[in-house]
Amino acid sequence: MKKFMISLGVLLMIGILGITGFYIWSQQTYDASEELTSYVNVNDIKTENNWLVFEPREKPKGGIILYPGAKVEPEAYSYYAQGLADNNYLVIVPKVTLNFALLDINQAEIIMDEFNHITDWYVGGHSLGGVAAATYAYDHLEDIEGLILLASYPSNSSDFSETDLPSLYAEFDGLTTPEKINDTKPLLSSEATLYEIKGGNHAQFGMYGSQRGDGAATISSKEQQDEMIEETLKWMDLTE
Repeated sequence: MKKFMISLGVLLMIGILGITGFYIWSQQTYDASEELTSYVNVNDIKTENNWLVFEPREKPKGGIILYPGAKVEPEAYSYYAQGLADNNYLVIVPKVTLNFALLDINQAEIIMDEFNHITDWYVGGHSLGGVAAATYAYDHLEDIEGLILLASYPSNSSDFSETDLPSLYAEFDGLTTPEKINDTKPLLSSEATLYEIKGGNHAQFGMYGSQRGDGAATISSKEQQDEMIEETLKWMDLTE
């Protein structure tokens, strides 16, 4: 019995250390870059219930919920979000639990309830944020108009082969590679839009500087972001 209690104590200690280590690691986040703050005044962004809210000047065509990538601060997507808002979409970027959207998948449902004057909703996300968005979309197909995947793809449990989906990926993405995207093509509709940003990389789907394991982009962050906005809007116009 004594040996059992000692073993149990050791296992509990290992568990506590593991949880503590994960928490510390999850807080080492990617902040918005100085370049982004030269385009968007992050201090002026409207916040509500721990969400960043980008409101259009006119009546919104619809709403977009954008899940951030793992350990990326929501402000890093401000340029992209503002660009979509400038074209009359309400855009919400939530702050997620421990900076991992997969731990907070149902944020979209809470946001939709709060902004219930919006009837047409799109969900999307960057990298693991896209996986979270796809998981939510798969379970709530009747509530959304479309899914926006930025350097991302659905998990094997989310099979959208009978639906329409877009996906944006970059030529020098070292983390969400074209090979990974091709491997998950069977999970997408045959009519899905797959668009490659030539010269772009993974980190430039946000604006938070470089990321370990990524490729070296040959276009600027702003060029990649402008292309993302343009192609997203083109796709959304087709879904209306």
